[in-house]
Amino acid sequence: MANLTHFNPLVELARFDPFREFDETFRMPRGVLRALPEEPQIRMDVTEDDKGYHVRAEIPGVRKDDIKVSIDGNRVSIQAEVRKEKEEKKGETLRSERYYGTQYRGFTLAQDIDQASADATYESGILSLTLPKKAPRRATEVAVK
Repeated sequence: MANLTHFNPLVELARFDPFREFDETFRMPRGVLRALPEEPQIRMDVTEDDKGYHVRAEIPGVRKDDIKVSIDGNRVSIQAEVRKEKEEKKGETLRSERYYGTQYRGFTLAQDIDQASADATYESGILSLTLPKKAPRRATEVAVK
C-alpha cells in the first residue's frame, strides 16, 4: 500500500516573511547596554509660588565655576562642565574610567523672569535658583487726536 501526500508549494510562500529577522539586526544584546558608562544627567525640581519659580538641580561633582545659568525671557538654561575620574588598581591590573563633557538642561516657564533679581547658589552638589516673575505688561491706552 502506498501513502500519498498532497504537495502544495504555495504553503511555504504564505509563511515567507522577508523582514522576520530585520528587528534582530539592530537589537543590542542586554549585556552590552549594562557595560556602557552612564552619562550623568542634571535632575531637577521646579516649584512655583506667587512671586516666582524655585529650581533645585542636582549637579554632583562639579565646581561652582563650571556652572553657567542663562535666562532669556521665560527660557532658562543650565550648563555644567563635568569631569569625572575613577581609577582602580588591583595587583598589576589598572582600570581607569573617565568622563569629560558638558551637561545641558533647558526649559521654558509659563511667565517671563526678572533677570535682574534672579539668584543662583551652589552648595553640596545642589544648584538652587530663585527666579522671580517679571510683572506682566499692562496695555496702555493711546489718546486719539
